[in-house]
Amino acid sequence: MSSLRGLVADTLEFSAVDGPGNRFVVFLQGCTFDCLACHNPYTINPCVDCGECVDQCPSGALTLTPSGVVLWNPDECLQGDHCHAVCRYASSPKARHLAVADLIERIRPAAPFLSGVTVSGGEATMQPHFLRALFDGIKADPTLRTLTCFVDTNGDAPSSTWSLLDPVLDGAMVDLKCLDPAIHVEITGADNTRTLDSIVRLAQDGKLYEVRLLILPGRNDDPELLTATGAWLADIDPRLRIKVIGFRRHGTRPSPIPLVEPTREHLQRCADLVAARGDFVVTVV
Repeated sequence: MSSLRGLVADTLEFSAVDGPGNRFVVFLQGCTFDCLACHNPYTINPCVDCGECVDQCPSGALTLTPSGVVLWNPDECLQGDHCHAVCRYASSPKARHLAVADLIERIRPAAPFLSGVTVSGGEATMQPHFLRALFDGIKADPTLRTLTCFVDTNGDAPSSTWSLLDPVLDGAMVDLKCLDPAIHVEITGADNTRTLDSIVRLAQDGKLYEVRLLILPGRNDDPELLTATGAWLADIDPRLRIKVIGFRRHGTRPSPIPLVEPTREHLQRCADLVAARGDFVVTVV
């Protein structure tokens, strides 16, 4: 088995919202976007070992070594998120380097109850070789090989990453923050060119499981924009699975741009505008 190690933010034994069925989820540390509405903001950057969280840890689970490295002791941790709340760098001192074998051993006890494994983040594709090694390990293991391997991604990856993952990837769920490039930069801090290219590439390869549209009222919900988004997706595949997601404030950072939660009615109107352009399978959450 590969000796590659990945920077892992967290794992979740069971999830019904990270792909089809019941899934084991691996959250990798690091992201190419800095989204205003990020619900895992502590996974954006690797820890810089500034030490500011150490003295503020209520359980004493964090220490700063003489060489200036922050260490986390999971046995002493109360599993709160105070260290995330006080971090100024959108990071976490709890992220740790794990080998493929470490994750395989975490997945194995849950395997009889799972449909598959989803790697999320942060951004999963920032660690493509570790991701490939993990999926290789799952496919090669007699007790795990029936599990499907998915990524939950912002799509901001080069074509070479999808070529690397193609032999072991069963499906990808891609977040399309906005079709308009200028608005995309405003709400994510990054361009959307590679995201759009990834959606096209994954659809052509038969690996695009779902496109996810996060609705930020007043930012990316203009009716003409949503209609254009539906038309663009319909040109790729008029029967795509699309999930329209309303912004929720819980778990996000304070935003320099005011963000509001959409009503259920508004969210449904947005979904209807997208859905009118194709024969999509649309879910509103």
